[in-house]
Amino acid sequence: MFLGAALAFGASVAMAAEDAPKSAADMKAYTQKISNTEVAFDMVPIPGGELLMGSPAGEKGRADDEGPQHKVKIEPFWMAKHEVTWEEFELWSLLMDSKLRKFQSIKATPLDKKADAITKPTPPYTDMSFGMGKDGGFPAICMTQHAAKKYCEWLSAKTGHYHRLPTEAEWEYACRAGTTTAYSFGDDPEKLGDYAWFAGNSNSEEDGKAKYHPVGKKKPNPWGLYDMHGNVAEWVQDKYEPDFYAKFPADKVAVFPICQPDTEYPRVARGGSWKFEADKARSATRLASDPEWKEQDPQLPKSAWYMTDALFVGFRVIRPMQPPSAEERKNLQLDAVLPSDARERVTIDE
Repeated sequence: MFLGAALAFGASVAMAAEDAPKSAADMKAYTQKISNTEVAFDMVPIPGGELLMGSPAGEKGRADDEGPQHKVKIEPFWMAKHEVTWEEFELWSLLMDSKLRKFQSIKATPLDKKADAITKPTPPYTDMSFGMGKDGGFPAICMTQHAAKKYCEWLSAKTGHYHRLPTEAEWEYACRAGTTTAYSFGDDPEKLGDYAWFAGNSNSEEDGKAKYHPVGKKKPNPWGLYDMHGNVAEWVQDKYEPDFYAKFPADKVAVFPICQPDTEYPRVARGGSWKFEADKARSATRLASDPEWKEQDPQLPKSAWYMTDALFVGFRVIRPMQPPSAEERKNLQLDAVLPSDARERVTIDE
């Protein structure tokens, strides 16, 4: 359930002023390069505004957990244009960043040293793409929400800019991009194939099997974000509660709502995937994580890092215009907090 610190009405969450534009008008799209590597990713400015979150009762394919609709105030942020790719993710998860510096005899900068201090996962027991491909811009998959949040911590340290997962509300706001229809392009699921990889079009030309695809190959939404519908579902900050929306007063605007998790399950992923039907790719659809997502994991206890059976789950990052203070990051659990029922095994970089 949400904590009092995580939900407010009619006032903004206070933020620290370090390294932030003076106003939302100063926010521009930019490319973030990862130092000492050839890896880079694009960030798109998302204007602040108000979201009518959830779906109307008459929307085709609607589930009960998508209502009641309620208003949410959203502060400006940047969002990654694409889902995090294997090229990005493995700089952290496989220690490729530090290994590349050692190979090239590059001295660690202060930012490198901070990034090196972030916990890394144990090596995976198998290829976590399960043969679907890594090179060429494929989205990283099969990580837990905890791992995705740890990556964000590493990325923040590495770049000097604070990054995190979006909240459910921020994700839906960015996905809708000012629209109120079932999808960001309208209500007609017959048009989904132009914007998304889903069960209806994800079969590979090579072997005919359904799989994920390289990011950015379909049309973007009105704000220039790719694959918000389909390809891989995307982790957000929140715990899944089917009746969470019912907690909001109908006559007030919620500010920074977040359903703070404690145990590992269930947590929320958004956007549908290459494996799911069209109705699961709607802007309001919510997906709850499940222990079955680790069914093949041979470890006991199960890994805190990998979702061996969640070949349909990845994530993308955001950067708030106004970064939170250290106290807010802690109180709102914006950074990785090991679930109370999980154990973290780590890799030590020697």
